[in-house]
Amino acid sequence: MITFVLIGVIFFTFCEKNKVESNNSTIPVYVTNPSKSALLWQTTATVETELNTNLPTIVVDETKNYQSVDGFGFTLTGGSASLIGKLEKSVKDSLLNELFGKSEHSIGISYLRISLGASDLSESVFTYNDLPSGNTDLNLDKFNLSADTVYLIPLLKEILKINPSIKLLASPWTAPVWMKSNKSSVGGYLLPEYYDAYSRYFVKYIKAMNSNGIPIDAITVQNEPQHGGNNPSMVMSSTEQATFVKNNLGPALKNANFSTKIIIWDHNCDNPTYPINILNDANANSFIDGSAFHLYAGDIAALSAVHDAYPNKNLYFTEQWTGSNGDFGGDLKWHTKNVIIGSMRNWSKNALEWNLASDPFYNPHTPGGCSQCKGAITIDNNTITRNVSYYIIGQASKFVPTGSKVIYSSTETGFSNVAFETPDKKKVLLLLNETTSSKKINISNNSNKFSYSISPGSVATFVW
Repeated sequence: MITFVLIGVIFFTFCEKNKVESNNSTIPVYVTNPSKSALLWQTTATVETELNTNLPTIVVDETKNYQSVDGFGFTLTGGSASLIGKLEKSVKDSLLNELFGKSEHSIGISYLRISLGASDLSESVFTYNDLPSGNTDLNLDKFNLSADTVYLIPLLKEILKINPSIKLLASPWTAPVWMKSNKSSVGGYLLPEYYDAYSRYFVKYIKAMNSNGIPIDAITVQNEPQHGGNNPSMVMSSTEQATFVKNNLGPALKNANFSTKIIIWDHNCDNPTYPINILNDANANSFIDGSAFHLYAGDIAALSAVHDAYPNKNLYFTEQWTGSNGDFGGDLKWHTKNVIIGSMRNWSKNALEWNLASDPFYNPHTPGGCSQCKGAITIDNNTITRNVSYYIIGQASKFVPTGSKVIYSSTETGFSNVAFETPDKKKVLLLLNETTSSKKINISNNSNKFSYSISPGSVATFVW
């Protein structure tokens, strides 16, 4: 506990020491750089009456606006919940307020993905209807959330007290094994004779979470439905997913009077044909809010391909992990460019990194689960270390609340960027210097003109 307090004091003292109030001649800028000498460090950009036209210029125009933003955050895996839940109360309370609060010392996480049953970053494999081999339970009489009542549900209740409006997305890694073709937690597909039972499984889950005061804003039908090698996992073709949604899951949620959104795909950007094939089915389409993506393969522009095909459907970016062998500067650059800026410039309503917390050895995980996934924070007893994805998300989540809109910003070679207008009409520009040298750049928005010199590989968030 003492170690945590010291780290927290050093971190926040650093931010407070470098806090600069905006005035008529400057605007605040928050910077994270590859060397980690600046970590959400507050400085200023200089307001100009006339800009140097020889410098690269980013033009921001809020009269051209695009999708609304649901939020930025992480997956609160079962393993993450257990690590945070085991912290001493004072340490846990301080951490949760830092992560989910709205104070100047918080990063304001506004969106969480959770697993519907176990993910591969749970301590063990489970579903909410596990039975002895050979048994079935078509009425789901033995359904229960007991595995999540130890850490996940209590922690979600604490988070909701801090941020009652946080959005929660639930994703299943597998159906109960008795419903599957191979009767295993790894791979296999959902047998058609259990489509009805599985749709009622989702209904029971949403009802049970609601009864615990935990509203589920959205569900995805299946995490990574084309990857059957994880533990747990389940494969599902686009035809199977369309059939399940239109005949079972969609009607079941509608009949239960749930407003919970149904999101399809939830896999890589290399296969936009999968969600488009489902949306081509008019009956399935009527129940679907949108499509979710990861970026372990393909290009982030795949989101725009789906948007162009179905502009009335939403897009989501739901997972990308940083690994044990990653380089802070390299991960900061790649993830900011693709996960944050790339997803937002390609119509996504959210941007989520993968696991919120891991221990120093990248545990917990299931047998065969990811053994290199680095949490946004590392928890070692009561010592907290903030890792690169904490800052990747924090550079956006701290300044861009739910309900903000993506607005127009021009492009400049070497300077990936995205702009937002918040509900209180503030403008936010997130900018990445992809070049190998420090560059001075102009930002122009109506009568607001300012310039800033940004070091190579750094991320800067401007707020005015």
